[in-house]
Amino acid sequence: MTDTTAPEEDFLRLDRQICFSLNAASRAFGGVYRLVLKDLGLTYPQYLVMLVLWEHGELPVKRIGALVRLDSGTLSPLLKRLEAAGLVRRERLASDERSVVVRLTAEGAELRTSALRVPRAIAAATGLGLDEVEDLRERLGRLTAALDRAAQGLAEGPAGRTGELEPSG
Repeated sequence: MTDTTAPEEDFLRLDRQICFSLNAASRAFGGVYRLVLKDLGLTYPQYLVMLVLWEHGELPVKRIGALVRLDSGTLSPLLKRLEAAGLVRRERLASDERSVVVRLTAEGAELRTSALRVPRAIAAATGLGLDEVEDLRERLGRLTAALDRAAQGLAEGPAGRTGELEPSG
């Protein structure tokens, strides 16, 4: 959907950039999460890891990274801090010394009860209704998938050499 009535120069305005709007919203979310998670003693990335472990149980580090979209350089120190806090335990697999699995400790599992208030607090902070929050989450999921596909295409195909993408329907 291209606005053909706006002068081309307007497309380079900061307030017209979806990436800036998403980044600003992400930073605003970060500020609210920082306050809401303070009592749990977790940072936002640590909270994401705990969510994955509460949902799935024991997982390899590589799988956790894929689920929360963090690289190993970010994830490894984060897991070390969670382990030092007594919330998780990391163990190398005997069958594959390169693989490390992460599991919750009893204290980490118990923290889930306190964390139950977090999603409600965040939803309330948005000022949106629950149906609006769900719609936004679904739209952002589609946007993320489309951008992942576009990045893959840019990395692999001839469009990557020209830097241009075809609009999708």
